[in-house]
Amino acid sequence: MNLRQLFDLSLVNRRSETALEWRGTEYTFGEIDARSNRVANAFRASGLVQGDRVCVYLANCIELIDIYLACVKLGLIFVPINILYRERELSHILHDAEPARYITEAELPALIEAAERQPDTLDALPLEGDTPAALVYTSGTTGASKGAIITHNNFGSNGVTLTGCWQITDRDRFLLALPLFHVHALGNGLHCWLVSGCRMRLLERFDHRTAADTFLDFQPSLFFGVPTMYVRMLDIPSDMAREIGQRMRLFVSGSAPLPAQVLEEFREKFGHTILERYGMTETMMNISNPYAGERRPGSVGFPLPGISVRIDPETGELHLKGPNVFAGYWRREEATRDAFVNGQVGGWFKTGDIATRSEDGYYTLCGRGSDLIISAGFNIYPREIEEFLSSQPEIAEAAVVGESDRLRGEIPVAYIVVNNGPCDLAEIEGRCREKLASFKIPRRFEIVDKLPRNALGKVQKHLLCTAS
Repeated sequence: MNLRQLFDLSLVNRRSETALEWRGTEYTFGEIDARSNRVANAFRASGLVQGDRVCVYLANCIELIDIYLACVKLGLIFVPINILYRERELSHILHDAEPARYITEAELPALIEAAERQPDTLDALPLEGDTPAALVYTSGTTGASKGAIITHNNFGSNGVTLTGCWQITDRDRFLLALPLFHVHALGNGLHCWLVSGCRMRLLERFDHRTAADTFLDFQPSLFFGVPTMYVRMLDIPSDMAREIGQRMRLFVSGSAPLPAQVLEEFREKFGHTILERYGMTETMMNISNPYAGERRPGSVGFPLPGISVRIDPETGELHLKGPNVFAGYWRREEATRDAFVNGQVGGWFKTGDIATRSEDGYYTLCGRGSDLIISAGFNIYPREIEEFLSSQPEIAEAAVVGESDRLRGEIPVAYIVVNNGPCDLAEIEGRCREKLASFKIPRRFEIVDKLPRNALGKVQKHLLCTAS
């Protein structure tokens, strides 16, 4: 079964029911279906064919949903790009993906006009479940951004599993404030919405200043968030928090570790225990605390149905396999083989996360086998920042480490060794802002005489963390 057949459970079978609220306007599932059909016909008329990549650099909007569904229906490969990326990062993805179409806000009016002239029906294509649906770029340990190939089967399995395990139905009211360029919102949010047929309100972004009013106005029963959002929501007045909690059924957290203290404070204030789960770009959801059962602070719970999990006895690394695991990295055969145990693609996937398992089956993540930094749900690989900093004439070498932060989970901190002569840290930060996404900019710069290294010359970053 391909994604169109799965989505038709709502797009066709619930045509007259309200599907989406966007900027004060309501759309039925039938209208969403028709809008995406017109975009698909416009794509086809422009010469796009199955397998072509469509890169999309857009903030959350209904048109982004139209484009994604059009890609699904035509067998095009949807390539979402983080809107915080700048020219350096954009150039790499566009060069690597070689898209047949690149859609930005500037191009939207022409696409909309072309789509308005197209019919709102579309014949179904016989797409197989192994057909690539999306190319989602995620940084690797070398700092090079790689495209993870996510198939119709990967997305479909993930959506059906979450809808069932988290008891999402057409009676839910779903508030989605996560960015659609991220697999959290795309692979979980949109797919749970379309599989279940619930009513969704899409926000352009999460704004903690208006969050309480938004919750009270829409009265959602379901919310997906990252730890940073939940920390911000602790500032909501207690009376409003209680009222929000009375309407809610489920709060879900992911994309970064949720501090146990935040879970406890949130439970006391809102009357709900946040459900924490664990996933990755390459696999989407792997492990989840139970919907019915103990949601254990600090733990990510049990493996989801159909997903096998094990811990390597020598390294403590978490390995997994299942229908959710991606098909490989785009045009990177060696990197794909390296991602699996013994290079056996389709076998045990090496997550890079260190984990433990309790006697009663709960998994707890202990950290990364690599030096990945997860800040407010965004993955940051230090080497990319280090390479940029080291290219600056004032800097001899640099090391970037993650520092614990209550709001963001972790923040990047740069330790630099300067060359002879002055070094204006404000100037260095300004250059970072010009060339790097905002979440990758070090929150602090520390000048040190030298970087600590072991006998083999490898920088011992844990000593920098201790020193800080």
